Amino acid sequence: MSSSLKYLLLINLLLIHFGCSPSSQTIRYGKENKSLANQDSTESGDTLLYDDSDEIAEYLDPDDMPEEKSSYNISDIMKKLEKTDNLNTEQATAREKLLMEIIKYLDTPYKYGGSTLNGIDCSAFTQSVYQDALNVNLNRTARDQFTQGRVIKNKDELEFGDLVFFNTRRRVRPGHVGIYIGDGLFAHASTKGGVMISSLDEDYYSKRYMGARRVVEDDTF
Repeated sequence: MSSSLKYLLLINLLLIHFGCSPSSQTIRYGKENKSLANQDSTESGDTLLYDDSDEIAEYLDPDDMPEEKSSYNISDIMKKLEKTDNLNTEQATAREKLLMEIIKYLDTPYKYGGSTLNGIDCSAFTQSVYQDALNVNLNRTARDQFTQGRVIKNKDELEFGDLVFFNTRRRVRPGHVGIYIGDGLFAHASTKGGVMISSLDEDYYSKRYMGARRVVEDDTF
């Protein structure tokens, strides 16, 4: 075998080995995972080697959320609430501010790592809505948001604005988060359908419901 052919084969092997591996598990946050950086060099090139305590990227742990979009319409919900039309930020109540932010994001496509109206993921949706509407700071991931606020043990204790969490992934729990808006409904950024309204009673969500957290005082809404 000629030396040039051997060289080409070596290059191809290197590309196969390194070319499909993302440079960091935490591409979403724009920084390297420190725990991975400290691992032995023999493991650093394998993105499938991590501890449960490490941040696991969603593209390495895909969910199985339903393809179809829910049929619930925000207008049906608004009929039960005071109208938010023509209200400025100072006039609106906390509930109205939160609803207006949710409405703003409805039908926004899902984008892993996204945090804008051009594309957003589930935890960025809850984080952005709470930050922009009420100036409440939430952590960036669903798993970290699950540690915030007061634990709500039972579904019948849910109130408007509570964060609801679901087990939708194999290795990250919780893998999904949304905002409860009453009547058994919640707003969330679904990987398959974008920002939408769904019901906790839907079979898929009912089976995977993990619990809820109240991140603002009871009398806020």
